[in-house]
Amino acid sequence: MEFNTNHHKNLKYLIWVLTAFLLILTISGIIGIQNKIKQGKYIGQDVMIRNTFTVSDSAEVYTKPDLGMITFSVKTEARTVAKAMAENTEKMNNIISFLKNSGVDQKDLKTTNFDIYPRYEYDRSSSIYPSGERVLAGYDVSQSLEVKIRELDKAGDLIAGTAERGANQVGNLYFVVENEDEFEAQARAEAIKKARAKAEKIAEDLDVDIVGIVNFSENGQAPRYYDYSLSERGIGGGGGGSPEIETGENKIEVFVSITYEIN
Repeated sequence: MEFNTNHHKNLKYLIWVLTAFLLILTISGIIGIQNKIKQGKYIGQDVMIRNTFTVSDSAEVYTKPDLGMITFSVKTEARTVAKAMAENTEKMNNIISFLKNSGVDQKDLKTTNFDIYPRYEYDRSSSIYPSGERVLAGYDVSQSLEVKIRELDKAGDLIAGTAERGANQVGNLYFVVENEDEFEAQARAEAIKKARAKAEKIAEDLDVDIVGIVNFSENGQAPRYYDYSLSERGIGGGGGGSPEIETGENKIEVFVSITYEIN
C-alpha cells in the first residue's frame, strides 16, 4: 500500500514537471514570435523611409605625357630556319645596342614575342593552273621589342635609328602619364565639387535639406592613345629621316555619382 502511494506521488510530480516544462516552452515561443514581429516592423524601415536622390558629374584634367610606349619588330624570311634566325637576331641585337647607347635603360626594354613559323607557297609547276599543293618555301622569324621612351624629344631619332638597323614593323606608339594619381585626384575633387553644387540646387528647388551622403561611386576614362606605324607611313627600312613626333596632351577624366539623403 505504501508502494502504491509513493508511486502515485512520483507520477504526480513527473506530470507537474512536464506541465511546467511545456508551459515554459509555450511562453518562450510566444515571446520569440512577438520579438520577430517587432523586428519585422523595424528591420529595413530606415531604408524604406530614407529619402534620397542621386547626382552625377565629371571633370577632366589635361596634362602633357611623360612616357612613350612603342613596339619595334624585326621579321626575316629565309630558306632555312638557321639563316632566318641568324639574320633576324643580328638585326634585333643591333637595335637593342642602339637603344641602350641612346640612353634607354635596360629595364625599359621588353621582348614581347618571338616566333618561328614555316612559309608555304602553292606549287606552280603548271603554267596554266597551280596544282593546289602547298610546298615549303622557307621560314619566317620575327621578334618584337616593347620600349619605354622617357626622353620624349628623342622619340623621332629612336624610331629612325631602329628602322635603319632593320626594324621593319614599328607601331603601337602611345603616350601616357606615368604617375597620374595626382591628376586623377584633381579631376575627382572638381567632379565632386560640381556634383555637390548640382545637388544643392536640386535641394533648393525641392525645398528640402541635404542630410548626408549614403553612396558614392566613381570611374575614370582612359587617356587618349596615339598610334604611329612606320610600315604604314612608308619609312620602314631606314633612309627616311627622323619623323616629328608630337605628344600633345592626355585627357584624364573622372566620373562621380553621389547619392544624398534629404529631409
